[in-house]
Amino acid sequence: MSSWLGGLGSGLGQSLGQVGGSLASLTGQISNFTKDMLMEGTEEVEAELPNARRKEVEAIHTILRSENERLKKLCTDLEEKHEASELQIKQQSMSYRNQLQQKEVEISHLKARQIALQDQLLKLQSAAQSVISGAGGVPATTASPSFGYGLSHHASAFHDDDMDFGDIISSQREINRLSNEVSRLESEVGHWRHIAQTSKAQGSDSSDQSEICKLQNIIKELKQNRSQEIDNHQHEMSVLQNAHQQKLTEITRRHREELSDYEERIEELEDLLQEGGSGIAVTDHSKIHEMQKTIQVLQAEKVESTKKIEELEDKIKGINKKLSSAENDRGVLKKDQERLSVENRQLLEECESLKLECSKLQPYAVKQSDTVTEKERILPHSSSVEEEVFRLQQALSDAENEIKRLSNLNQDNNLAEDNLKLKMHVQVLEKENSLLNQEKEELQISLSKLNNEYEVIKSTAARDTDLDSELCDLRRNLEAKEQELNQSITEKEILIAELEELDKQNQEATKHMILIKDQLSKQENEGDNVISKLKKDLNDEKKRVHQLENDKMNITKELDVQKEKLIQSELVVSDLHLTKQKLEDKVADLVDQQNELHTKNLNIQKENFELQERIKQKEEELSRVRDELITQSLLNRDSNSNFKDDLLEREAEVRNLRQNLSEIEQLNENLKKVAFDLKMENEKLNLACETVRHQLEESIAGNSQISQEKNAIVEALKIEKEQLDAELCRAEKRLLEETNKYEQTMEELSNARNLSISALQLDHEHLIKLNQEKDFEIAELKKNIKQMDTDHKETKKMLSSSLEEQKQLTQLVNENEIFIERLKERSSELQEELDKYTQALRKNEILRQTIEEKDRSLGSMKEENNHLKEELERLREQQSRAAPVAEPKTLDSITELESEVNQLNILKDNLKEEIKHHQKIIEAQNQSKIQLLQSLQEQKKEMDEFRYQHEQMNATHTQLFLEKDEEIKSLQKTIEQIKTQLHEERQDVQTENSVIFQETKVQGLNIENGSEKHDLSKAETERLVKGIKERELEIKLLNEKNISLTKQIDQLSRDEVGKLTQIIQQKDLEIQALHARISTASYPQDVVYLQQQLQAYAMEREQVLAVLSEKTRENSHLKTEYHKMMDIVAAKEAALNKLQDENKKLSTRFESSGQDMFRETIQNLSRIIREKDIEIDALSQKCQTLLTVLQTSNTENEVGGVNSNQFEELLQERDKLKQQVKKMEEWKQQVMTTVQNMQHESAQLQEELHQLQAQVLVDSDNNCKLQVNYTGLIQSYEQNETKLKNFGQELAQVQHSIGQLCNTKDLLLGKLDIISPQLSSGSSLTSQSAESLRTIKSDVLSESSKQEIEELRKSLQEKDATIRTLQENNHRLSDSIAASSELERKEHEQTDSEIKQLKEKQDILQMSLKEKDLLIKTKSDQLLSLNENFTNKVNENELLRQAVTNLKERTLILEMDICKLKGENEKIIETSREKETEYQALQETNMKFSMMLREKEFECHSLKEKALAFEHLLKEKEQGKTGELNQLLNAVKSMQEKTVIFQQERDQVMLALKQKQMENTAVQNEVQHLRDKELRLNQELERLRNHLLESEDSYTREVLAAEDREAKLRKKVTVLEEKLVSSSNAMENASHQASLQVESLQEQLNVASKQRDETALQLSMSQEQVKQYALSLSNLQMVLEHFQQEEKAMYSAELEKHKQLVAEWKKKAENLEGKLVSLQERLDEANAALDSASRLTEQLDLKEEQIEELKKQNELRQEMLDDVQKKLMNLVNSTEGKVDKVLMRNLFTGHFHTPKNQRHEVLRLMGSILGIKKEEMEQLLNEDQGGVTKWMTGWLGGGSKSVPNTPLRPNQQSLLNSSFSELFVKFLETESHPSIPPPKLSVHDMKPLDSPGRRKLDTSVPGSFKDTTESRSGRRTDVNPFLAPRSAAVPLINPAGLGPGGPGHLLLKPISDVLPTFTPLPVLPDNSAGVVLKDLLKQ
Repeated sequence: MSSWLGGLGSGLGQSLGQVGGSLASLTGQISNFTKDMLMEGTEEVEAELPNARRKEVEAIHTILRSENERLKKLCTDLEEKHEASELQIKQQSMSYRNQLQQKEVEISHLKARQIALQDQLLKLQSAAQSVISGAGGVPATTASPSFGYGLSHHASAFHDDDMDFGDIISSQREINRLSNEVSRLESEVGHWRHIAQTSKAQGSDSSDQSEICKLQNIIKELKQNRSQEIDNHQHEMSVLQNAHQQKLTEITRRHREELSDYEERIEELEDLLQEGGSGIAVTDHSKIHEMQKTIQVLQAEKVESTKKIEELEDKIKGINKKLSSAENDRGVLKKDQERLSVENRQLLEECESLKLECSKLQPYAVKQSDTVTEKERILPHSSSVEEEVFRLQQALSDAENEIKRLSNLNQDNNLAEDNLKLKMHVQVLEKENSLLNQEKEELQISLSKLNNEYEVIKSTAARDTDLDSELCDLRRNLEAKEQELNQSITEKEILIAELEELDKQNQEATKHMILIKDQLSKQENEGDNVISKLKKDLNDEKKRVHQLENDKMNITKELDVQKEKLIQSELVVSDLHLTKQKLEDKVADLVDQQNELHTKNLNIQKENFELQERIKQKEEELSRVRDELITQSLLNRDSNSNFKDDLLEREAEVRNLRQNLSEIEQLNENLKKVAFDLKMENEKLNLACETVRHQLEESIAGNSQISQEKNAIVEALKIEKEQLDAELCRAEKRLLEETNKYEQTMEELSNARNLSISALQLDHEHLIKLNQEKDFEIAELKKNIKQMDTDHKETKKMLSSSLEEQKQLTQLVNENEIFIERLKERSSELQEELDKYTQALRKNEILRQTIEEKDRSLGSMKEENNHLKEELERLREQQSRAAPVAEPKTLDSITELESEVNQLNILKDNLKEEIKHHQKIIEAQNQSKIQLLQSLQEQKKEMDEFRYQHEQMNATHTQLFLEKDEEIKSLQKTIEQIKTQLHEERQDVQTENSVIFQETKVQGLNIENGSEKHDLSKAETERLVKGIKERELEIKLLNEKNISLTKQIDQLSRDEVGKLTQIIQQKDLEIQALHARISTASYPQDVVYLQQQLQAYAMEREQVLAVLSEKTRENSHLKTEYHKMMDIVAAKEAALNKLQDENKKLSTRFESSGQDMFRETIQNLSRIIREKDIEIDALSQKCQTLLTVLQTSNTENEVGGVNSNQFEELLQERDKLKQQVKKMEEWKQQVMTTVQNMQHESAQLQEELHQLQAQVLVDSDNNCKLQVNYTGLIQSYEQNETKLKNFGQELAQVQHSIGQLCNTKDLLLGKLDIISPQLSSGSSLTSQSAESLRTIKSDVLSESSKQEIEELRKSLQEKDATIRTLQENNHRLSDSIAASSELERKEHEQTDSEIKQLKEKQDILQMSLKEKDLLIKTKSDQLLSLNENFTNKVNENELLRQAVTNLKERTLILEMDICKLKGENEKIIETSREKETEYQALQETNMKFSMMLREKEFECHSLKEKALAFEHLLKEKEQGKTGELNQLLNAVKSMQEKTVIFQQERDQVMLALKQKQMENTAVQNEVQHLRDKELRLNQELERLRNHLLESEDSYTREVLAAEDREAKLRKKVTVLEEKLVSSSNAMENASHQASLQVESLQEQLNVASKQRDETALQLSMSQEQVKQYALSLSNLQMVLEHFQQEEKAMYSAELEKHKQLVAEWKKKAENLEGKLVSLQERLDEANAALDSASRLTEQLDLKEEQIEELKKQNELRQEMLDDVQKKLMNLVNSTEGKVDKVLMRNLFTGHFHTPKNQRHEVLRLMGSILGIKKEEMEQLLNEDQGGVTKWMTGWLGGGSKSVPNTPLRPNQQSLLNSSFSELFVKFLETESHPSIPPPKLSVHDMKPLDSPGRRKLDTSVPGSFKDTTESRSGRRTDVNPFLAPRSAAVPLINPAGLGPGGPGHLLLKPISDVLPTFTPLPVLPDNSAGVVLKDLLKQ
């Protein structure tokens, strides 16, 4: 609009400038022409001016109106589109919410089902508990097979693979953490068991339900959050759209402002030119005209060049803006992408929180299997073991069926949801890819546009140079012509002066002659002044020319700047491409990292699971061994023979148990087979699906390039598979080697044990001998030897453990080296793959370029198609208008066009097919590229992780080696010290140590508790890390302290040993002395002395022994504490590692879905290990107590006999402890069963979690779809806007051409007007011709520079002709000055006649001009019709676009199918990867747990040996010391047998391992099968892509054909334009003919000049007379000089007057400009006012129509009322004298049905209904309460005035004797008089037509009635008129007039004066008035 208004303003400015120029020329001509001629000219100009102005204003007005209408249409269209888009968005949001509700319903169903299952569980538990209370304890043998089944059931085979040391450490940390969790779960289990025993499963429902409610609330909150996020996202999208629209409007506004500025500049320049041309004097008029022409030419050229430059600048600006907008859009899209990623992360976090809550619920879902196991325990053990096994099998099968059923249900849901997830993920990726492609294409299109514009600028610069050269030539010609003009002007001035003198002489004689001379002198002065002014003007003009040249230079500089900007923009585009690629790489890297972390977690889980199984097996074996030990100890009390029998029985039991285990394992294998069969069936079904897909594949040929790429990928996969197989083989070899090593170590340990036993025997013999020799020394030596043995064993154990650890470290180092070599190989493979991928990328880029070229050609073809369609419609219209003669030609042309159109269609189809083909190729390559990038990034990340792990491993290894070396050195020192020294004075030091150790132990425990309690938030984890580091420092310090203390202990022990040796030597000396005394001294005295000494020594020895026993106890206690401390340190290290792992896990938290089950199992295993440790400690303490007992018993035997009571107490304590151990084992088995149940439940909860995740993914995908739709809408909107702009430009061009035609018309009219005064004299003719030429030049400049140059040349030729004629005239006039005035008068008469002829010719020309105007009008009409056709074509184009969008939707559907297939592929790959990783993890955990188990076994063996040894020693003490050696030998034999048994068990374990390996191979086969499936699915994908490409190719062909059609139509348009040009040429020819006619008139003038020559002869005669007058003239000259002086004064006065006039004109011009600006502003305001007025008028019309309708309805209602009143009167008349029996019966029965107490009330109600007053009723009731007669008479005595009546009840009716209707009608009449004045209807009460209340009108009730009710009852549309108050329900007077469609019921109608008012009753609106009355009476 702004550009259009600017054009309008420039047009007005031009017209005003023309008016100003004509006025200036008129003022200049006053001095030349006579006053009457002047008057004629001014009158003609004044007549023409207003007409022209009015026409221009009218044209502008029409244009403005059309523009207004167009804009209104646009606005309405846009509003409709907006509404439609809003509706679509609403529908989509509704559909999404419906889906959400459906999902919620499904969740609620599942929860209900879960609750039902829990109820069943609780019932089963209660039943089981009742049975337990009845039955009592059950043997532990029943539980063990079920437990074993649980373990084997969960076992699964996986690939062998090496794992890192870091992973092992992380799994160890997890084990420690899980052990804590297991202890917590144990406490919970105890709590629940207590509750179950007390309340028998009554209170479990509420807790379950409360937790379920919590979960439901959480889920609801999550859903609400998600919906809120979706709404926020939509809101943001709308905000972005608004911002985009605002940007567009700002850009357009700026563009318009710049245009208006440029137009104002042009107008100012034109005004300056016109003002400069106005102040020229008379004498040099023609010269000034010439100068003005040159200036105008130069200005026109400058304007054109500036316009071109401005256009180029505008284009460049537009391009820059587009670029910036594109960049902004891209930025916005990036922000959206980032925001979406953030939202995805949030959703994932929420899912993880849900998972945690689900894990909390796990213990409740697992109870089913628990109940089964409890039932198995409860079953009586009366029958054989086989019956128990059978029952267990049945229970297991039932449980499995239930589990299968639940898992199938969950699997179905999971499969569907996983499919959806994968589909949506693929769609999102494809959409992102398409968006990126679109951005790239847009940038390339903008680049091509910039290049084109650059070429245009170059061409315009070349043209400017040509124009400059032509201008220079023209300027030279102009200068030459100006010189000639100056000469002719001087001659002309002389002639004019002489002529005027002659006229004055003829008319007024000598006086006139004198005046003429004065005038001549004045004119000479004026001429001098004018010449000086002209010189100044010339200089000014030259300055202007210089300025213009400078401007031109500046413009060229600006062009260069713009070129530089273009180059910069290209660089920016390239940078953007680079940034985009970088972002894509980053995204791929992140995806790879996630995948790697997931795989690692799965590996760890698998390892943990395998180790759990191993530990459970070992625990079972341990429990059996313990049972055997207990039985042996019990039997040893009785006798050796019983002991052996028990052993045999136990072995038999063990065998039975093993048989049971094997049977259960067979059952497990059967179950696995069944599961495998089910899998096979699934695969068959998949194969059937694949066959169907293969049939689809056969229809489309595979693309060769894609197939090659796929083959390459397959080969790469095969290579990887081979590598994996090789790695598996290596891993198996390593396993075998490790097993061999373990066997060797077992053998070594057994040998060592045998050696230790033999050493013990030898020591024992030596002790017996010593006992015989020295009774005192034997005890001490025995104690020392035993202590030494224990120390020696401990040191041996330490050494063996350190050696094993060293071996492990060496193995790990070797594995790391192998791993590094593998990594190197992998990196080389990755580099090869990278090269492949780069080649594929290059191909992709080439294909993209080709597709972009195709798209460009498509767009151009579409535009040509539109143009061709428009031309076709124009041709059709022309055909309809053309004469019947031209019909055959048009038919031929139409047929040709149709054939061309068909050809173009074919071409278009071909192009469409090609485009589709290319698009498919690009999509395939993009997908392959993405996959390759992902794999690359995964491998890179693996490399990085492996390097990091290797570094960590090296560091840890070095640390471990150093620590181990130190420990070994310290141990060696301690061994040497212990061997050489005895232990006396350790007690003090050890007490101190124990205190320190206890403190550290407490601290460690506190630390453990603290670490468990901490949350895993980032801040707290950092704190924990710091704390752990501090703890590590403390541990190191404690270790150092420990070492120092051990050194001190060693020193003290050396000192003590030394002291003891000295004491022993002294004692020996004393003994020798005593021997000597005995031999020498008297015997009795010595004996007494010796006895005394013996007693003293016995006392001393007892004291020493007590001290030693205490010391040994403390020493053993300290050692156990030391071991515990070491364990705590290890736990601390594990906790540290665990925290680090958890920190890592926080970054990849979403992968923790399947870890809960494994964690629980690991916790169980760690707890079991701890229990083992505790049991070992207890056994060691028992051994120590036995030792002390032995020692004490030895002393007592020697001194005063055995203390048998103490011994029996110890045995009783041991029995109690054994019972406690049994209980603990039973409890442990129960806990294991509960753990299994928990695992089952966790699986179910995980499935539910997957469902929730699927829902979340679906919602996110829906979001993405919405975004894509939104972007599509925005793009379509932008395209429409660009089209609108193009149409606006075309309109402006058409308007411009119309304006040019109008200007040419005005020019021609001006020419014709100027011709009439031209022939007054030769001078006037020349001046006017020059002026007309000037005006023509000034107006026609706008057409084109070339036309201007041609016209200038023509004008130059015409000037030459006029100069020649003027020269001839001058010569002739100089000859004929002497002729007489009479002849001149005759000539004047002749000229008048000629002028009349010319006027006639002028009229003819004007007629012809009018005809031309009519032609122009017809042409303009044709143009308008063409514009309309164009709009129609645009609509058709839009329809075609809609068809295109439909096709795109179809392609999207096909893409969705492809996405589904891709999703299935990805699922299969993921499952295979997960299995591999799980297998690796299980292998690692297996290794660790095997090491742990072996350590535990060694400890168990040592403890067993000690226990047996001590028992044998005790028995020997009881029975005597004779059979000690035999017992020891028997114990050794039994231990050997046990070792054999253990070896057999180990072989069985190895067999089980082999079975697992077999299962692994089966899993590998399955993985291969899945890969084959993947290949097939890929082939299907290729086929679908080909199909898509073909469809797209067909579409492109159609598009190309359409473009060809468009091109043809455009050609036709150009032909029509050429015709227009030819018509304009014809117009120019007509003008040329007119000029020729002027020339013929000039020739006639020449003839007249010949006649003047004849008169010149006569003048020569008169010259002689003039000579005579010369004398008189000389006399008069003196007088003339006097006159000249006076004339000068006069002339100066006149000059000043002229200057004042010029100033006034300038002011007028400025005023006019101001007025113009104000007029434009007023015009804008007037337009706005017009728009508002039109709206108001429309609204007024609508209101008037509403009022008229309401009036009509009013009249109809009044007629209806009259009819109804008539009917009522008729009814009343007809019902008089009639009795209603039914009413009578009702009243009568109602009265008697009521109780007697309430009958008064009934009668009162009847009286009120009948109109009886209260007083009368009370009188009647008081007089006779039961009297019927009085009641009847009172009742029949008519009704009185009305009382406010109440509604009736059915049990409150009365009787009627006479006609009730009469009484009722009378009552109505009394009520009918209105008390309230009728309300008037206001305009405000009426609703507008488009209000929602109006739309929702019922068919029964008309709008007016509803409106009134709404306005009164607060716009309640659904108000019941009967239930509402009187004012709301029924108006008192007809407010708006109910029509025939109104309610037919009387009571619904408004109450008038005729009808009585009464409270309305609820009656249907369908009935008539009579029926209503009947109903009333019935009631």
